[in-house]
Amino acid sequence: MTPPDHVPAAGARTARDGARVALHSLHALVRAEAGAEAEAAGTEAADLEQSVWLRLLERRRGPGLPTDPVRWVRAAVRTEVRAARRRIRRERAYTAGEPPGDWASWPERIAVGADERRALRAAVGRLPGECPRLLQAMLAPHDPTYREIAGELGMSQGSLGPMRSRCLGCLRRMLTAEVVAPELRGMER
Repeated sequence: MTPPDHVPAAGARTARDGARVALHSLHALVRAEAGAEAEAAGTEAADLEQSVWLRLLERRRGPGLPTDPVRWVRAAVRTEVRAARRRIRRERAYTAGEPPGDWASWPERIAVGADERRALRAAVGRLPGECPRLLQAMLAPHDPTYREIAGELGMSQGSLGPMRSRCLGCLRRMLTAEVVAPELRGMER
């Protein structure tokens, strides 16, 4: 009678079992080393431990298990600690109140700003009466004073404030009517 094909040979079973025993024996060492170094690195011990195990698994695919596992674990923990310190120095927490870095110069923000300005100018152009001329003068890039706007439009300076208020109210109502409510999705229905 021949043995079934799925039963490994005796030598293969012992090599696999030996590797498994070696990995289990490293568990306490990895946990202890990561716990000892984590606080100084400003990171969580579990994160360090996970990084070291990942390195070991990557190594098993390549050159195999280290010949001196204790020395390798200590070196791997210190390497991960250095990497964690570099990450902490470079990373900054994102606060929801302000965009990270110089947000105004990001291409996405520049494109969105240009779209917003185009939409605003198009809406101002659709306003009734003298409103388009008044609001276009107020939106001029050189930021004119009320006196300059009044002179340009041939109006009294005192009537600019009330007229501006009426025009902005009209613009607000027009833009509110154009905004479409978002569709309900998922669990909101």
